[in-house]
Amino acid sequence: MNMRMRSLAALAVALGLAFAAGRLADNSSAAAQAGALTALDYQEITQLINRYAYGIDTCAGNGYDYANLFTTDGMFVDRNSEAGFAAGGRVLAQGRDALAALVGGGSRGCETKLVWTDWSHLMLNHEITPTADGAAGRVYLVQLGMTGPGSVARHGGYEDVYVRTPEGWRIQSRTHVRNKAWHSDKLRTPDLN
Repeated sequence: MNMRMRSLAALAVALGLAFAAGRLADNSSAAAQAGALTALDYQEITQLINRYAYGIDTCAGNGYDYANLFTTDGMFVDRNSEAGFAAGGRVLAQGRDALAALVGGGSRGCETKLVWTDWSHLMLNHEITPTADGAAGRVYLVQLGMTGPGSVARHGGYEDVYVRTPEGWRIQSRTHVRNKAWHSDKLRTPDLN
């Protein structure tokens, strides 16, 4: 094979590789536009949820360490308590000031002992799913100390909607659900507990 033929073959291979690389880049851009998440997105959302536990347990920053994990119009919905379950969900707080007050901060000044003041929130088995607008998540909630010192109890879980904001990933809504909310229909009980 002469030098000219080798050069043409090398050029053909280079063009083929460039075309394939361009197609792969096009596909990853399309995937990103369709709601794909990067490894960094998953890590940032996981850190957001880890900070949630500290925020609700400590009333740090006068409750705003908790509230600032949400979007400015973010909400916490109760579908776990008797009243919340009966209503099909009820908004306990919406907006950062209301969210800070929900955990005892804001206008309450972290001076009021709340029902969960001596508990520790542990969130386990976090599942994150890409959506067109960001991501959705669900996670089991386990409470330390809920029924007394040293106790460990499952306390339902959380269903979340996450969105990317200029400040990073934030919770748009978090709904506290009962223990069997995600069980198959045949395993559910009427009260989902």
